[in-house]
Amino acid sequence: MGDAGEGLIDADSRIQERLEDLEREREERRNPTAVKNPERARELESLRLARVELERQFEATTHERRRAMLTQALADLDKRIAAARAKPE
Repeated sequence: MGDAGEGLIDADSRIQERLEDLEREREERRNPTAVKNPERARELESLRLARVELERQFEATTHERRRAMLTQALADLDKRIAAARAKPE
């Protein structure tokens, strides 16, 4: 069985990411020409969508090994998103 605290941590990180996404979307609406590197923007959007899909799978999965695999995949995506955001414009 999974740890109850693990679900709270996952929910907290999802909320934080959603708040970051909303802030980014607000900023893009305020300044639509701010996208200096469209390739980087596409990469980030692709990674974000992949993360959303993995989260959906995680929520729907009850098998512990599959959940562990999805947790690792989410962590890997988080690293890739952070690296993509850290790239200079």
